[in-house]
Amino acid sequence: MKATRRILVIQGHPDPAGAHFCHALAASYAQGAQEAGHDVQKLEVAGLDFPLLRTQYDWETGTVPESLRGAQEAIRRAEHIAIFFPLWLGDMPAVLKAFWEQVLRPGFAFTAGPGGNPFKHKGLTGRTARLVVTMGMPSAIYRLYFMAHSVRSLERNILGFVGIAPVEETLVGSVQSLDDGQAQRWLAKLHALGRKAA
Repeated sequence: MKATRRILVIQGHPDPAGAHFCHALAASYAQGAQEAGHDVQKLEVAGLDFPLLRTQYDWETGTVPESLRGAQEAIRRAEHIAIFFPLWLGDMPAVLKAFWEQVLRPGFAFTAGPGGNPFKHKGLTGRTARLVVTMGMPSAIYRLYFMAHSVRSLERNILGFVGIAPVEETLVGSVQSLDDGQAQRWLAKLHALGRKAA
């Protein structure tokens, strides 16, 4: 019998109305995972109400907003996290970055060692992730010319910092010009990845 996994699908698109290709990809991934018997939980960052962090002191000593406690618990429970977002100004949307700043706090995502050494204990080890990023430019240009810098930063400086590894990526380029056949192939690919919890 094939092992099933607890999967958290995080939709990082900032538009709460949905209906973008990024939302369709996430829905296809979640459907594939559910059809394969995986335990799927979904989280829409745009639907969460939380303040911006403005000081290092608040990040280190404050408490996570009540509206994000469920998100922290979902991350803690997950074995695999699929994160979907569009590339905006070369990076993840501001609301998704603000979400990570709030939920990945000391004491939850990591525990600092003596002298403030952040590598004492990574609190989210044992979890894997997949990043699915949509963009207007061809993905090859983003990889080769821009070196996929923002995706690599998220993989290494945020997810890797707290112990989430390995992190795989799927870059979906030229989304505004996809024809129906191309769009369907992408949806089928994400459906298959969901089935494999990959």
